[in-house]
Amino acid sequence: MPVVTWLKRQLVVIAGLITLGYLLLPNIVVTVFSFNQPKGRFNYEWQQFSTDAWRDPCGVSGLCGSLSISLQIAVWATIGATVLGSMIAFALVRYRFRARGAVNSMIFLPMAMPEVVMAASLLTLFLNLGARLGFWTILIAHIMFCLSFVVVAVKARVMSMDPRLEEAARDLYAGPVQTFVRVTLPIAAPGIAAGALLAFALSFDDFIITNFNAGSTVTFPMFVWGSAQRGTPVQINVIGTAMFLIAVLLVLTAMVISNRRTKRKA
Repeated sequence: MPVVTWLKRQLVVIAGLITLGYLLLPNIVVTVFSFNQPKGRFNYEWQQFSTDAWRDPCGVSGLCGSLSISLQIAVWATIGATVLGSMIAFALVRYRFRARGAVNSMIFLPMAMPEVVMAASLLTLFLNLGARLGFWTILIAHIMFCLSFVVVAVKARVMSMDPRLEEAARDLYAGPVQTFVRVTLPIAAPGIAAGALLAFALSFDDFIITNFNAGSTVTFPMFVWGSAQRGTPVQINVIGTAMFLIAVLLVLTAMVISNRRTKRKA
């Protein structure tokens, strides 16, 4: 009976751990096969342990070039979407204007509609404008795609802010800029950071919108897709594992910093 009671009390935790393990299973498989030395072109069956791919991650022609392009696009798309999305979020929460409800509804359209619809629409727009498909069209498309996600993340944070804090700052003779920098921005920072991280992940990972608007430019997801037709090199698993480990490291670092700040305040 004590075992059954313990299981009932820990049921939610056990279910959460099982779900987390299921979600992390593909990452584990990718990590394991990054140390594989396949005999053929396809890295789908375990053959022999090897660290050759880790010692030469750019050994496959075009891989690191496509990775560099994806990282550049993701960084600039994150900056653009975060700046524009934060301003839109503040405007929607703080100001009353005509068509405010319509704008709120339109913000959700890129999140609700299939990516292929948005990709085809953007391609039509670029072709009608006579734009040359490539790096810049991908960047514009990614900013437009990521914008809605940033707005939603920042808007949720701004709506939870207490306006009396800003009023207190103004009562203490703080100007608009000083109030924003020292009061509003630090409070909204977690929402802005969350939106920026989400935008970066969506931009770096996107394939459908990129494929429609890339022209001859090859990003990392497009390189992976093309390589899968001919044979998947082990270096792709190495890059995937490295990106996953970097993301986990960033999350753990953020948790440590947050815990230290909480302890200091206590």
